[in-house]
Amino acid sequence: MSTTLKRVHGYLAEFDSVKDLYHAAENVRDAGYQRWDTHSPFPIHGMDGAMGLKRSKLPWLVFCGGLTGTTTAFLLEYITQGVIYRTVVQAKPATIMSIPAWFPVMFELTILFSAFTTLFGLLAIIGLPRWNHPLFTSKRFGRFSDDGLFVCIEARDPKFSQEGTKSFLEGIGAKNIELVEDDI
Repeated sequence: MSTTLKRVHGYLAEFDSVKDLYHAAENVRDAGYQRWDTHSPFPIHGMDGAMGLKRSKLPWLVFCGGLTGTTTAFLLEYITQGVIYRTVVQAKPATIMSIPAWFPVMFELTILFSAFTTLFGLLAIIGLPRWNHPLFTSKRFGRFSDDGLFVCIEARDPKFSQEGTKSFLEGIGAKNIELVEDDI
């Protein structure tokens, strides 16, 4: 007989309408919770503000990736054509003045490095790949892709307590509050 140890992931609370979910997000934010999220089958206008989310760091990562691509292309072409293998085409010297001929490669590497930075930066920010999420064990959570509206407050939040968080969710009008557990 094997016993599976369980770890509490958090509370999953369902709401009846978009308006209720929006106000619940404002209440959770105002209560000082930090590790929580909302789940709905469609984007809800203004939810980022209701949750108190800051701007993503991804645009800055992509800018740095693009700048790295441009710099890499410039150095690659300058060193190979201007220093190592001097290329003289139509009696024009291969110096920094040849930069217009390098624009296509600089453009391509800028786009390539930006794309890879977007992909891998996004995966790192959102914590993927993750093979399984504890919310998938909830029987009600499958409705989030159809007509369910949920708030999940995670147990790793410093303010989380099983009794206090559950009574807080009941107080803001949550329906079907479920304790979600994860296998250790």
